[in-house]
Amino acid sequence: MVQATPFLLVLFLALGAHGLSTEKCNLTGTWVNDLNSNMTIFNVSEKGDFTGIYHTAVSATPKKIEESPLLGPQHLPNPLSQPTFGFTVHWSFSDSITVFTGQCFVDEDGKEVLKTMWLLRSRVENIKSDWKATRVGYNEFQRLK
Repeated sequence: MVQATPFLLVLFLALGAHGLSTEKCNLTGTWVNDLNSNMTIFNVSEKGDFTGIYHTAVSATPKKIEESPLLGPQHLPNPLSQPTFGFTVHWSFSDSITVFTGQCFVDEDGKEVLKTMWLLRSRVENIKSDWKATRVGYNEFQRLK
């Protein structure tokens, strides 16, 4: 059994490495989602922090849609090649905030995809209206070339 241990270790490592993605997913750049909203994420710092701008294509407010700032962290313990991240959008044109959480993937065709879930909190007049203040949804972003 002692002689089989090195063989099994090498076999385990070889089989396990096959499942690891060699492609790295990079958040920096411009992305468009399934609703045609777009965002640009500026450079991710050494600590994983980033900023950017978000331009939504959809809104429940009658006000003119404007670009809004975003701020967030990315999980950095490399060699992870498909990191998790989160960011907050402070809407410039409405009394609401959206938080996104997601993961950056490289699909089987080598394309980067951001899979996200979000919570949108809108301001309401009083606590009795709290029930309608938070919406939840999903978006998938593709890199804009």
